[in-house]
Amino acid sequence: MENHKSIGTPMALGTKIHTDSSGKSVDVRTYRGMIGSLMYLTSSRPDIMFSTCLCSRYQADPKESYLAAVKRIFRYLKGNADLGLWYPKDTGFQLTAYSDADHAGCMLDRKSTSGHVQFLGDKLVSWASKKQLCVSTSTVEAEYVAAASCCSQVSWMRTQCYILILSGFEKIWINTLFELAKNQRFKSEWSKTFFDESFDDVDAQFIKKGEKSTNQEMYCGDDALTEDVVSALSRVLGEVSSKGKLVRL
Repeated sequence: MENHKSIGTPMALGTKIHTDSSGKSVDVRTYRGMIGSLMYLTSSRPDIMFSTCLCSRYQADPKESYLAAVKRIFRYLKGNADLGLWYPKDTGFQLTAYSDADHAGCMLDRKSTSGHVQFLGDKLVSWASKKQLCVSTSTVEAEYVAAASCCSQVSWMRTQCYILILSGFEKIWINTLFELAKNQRFKSEWSKTFFDESFDDVDAQFIKKGEKSTNQEMYCGDDALTEDVVSALSRVLGEVSSKGKLVRL
């Protein structure tokens, strides 16, 4: 890797890692060791979180194509070794959160990936990228699941802030939720997929998992929706039950 040139991004835009059943296998211990090193770095480098988590899904039987994707991340780190987080003082402690989702991005089971970040003032303090537990049959459903996970993290952070006797974090902004709530097309047709390409295999995976598709309610992961989370969601999404399910708007 010392002789390789650095690169500007950890992963090319729109990259999808497909199952490479005919590819040449590589040493499992080497691949897992590289992933472990990158996972350690994600505690201070959120810019490699998504690409690292994506490559970590293929540790059972790594192929040369997967290893090439991992090496690209190291090439990116080589050229951006001095990149880090900046925490300015006197910028307040207003809690701001953003969430997003990569619909059906995993080529193994067509599950979506949730991503969210939280700021205290101008300081980035928390971030995550995780594959969702259920198969989302529409982009809006994937966004809702990601937003619910983000709200759970926000609720926990609010509790910690209260414990530390901090103030100034009354407003919680989750851009994705507000955009979805204001978009009438999403409100009336949230069960429709708004991608040009076909996602028939998403429906197949959805049915394979034993989950029934419905226009009446949508499961949001685990039952971790507390009263604070439900309150935050209900302000922009409409009716939300306390049992961890979002009801049709």
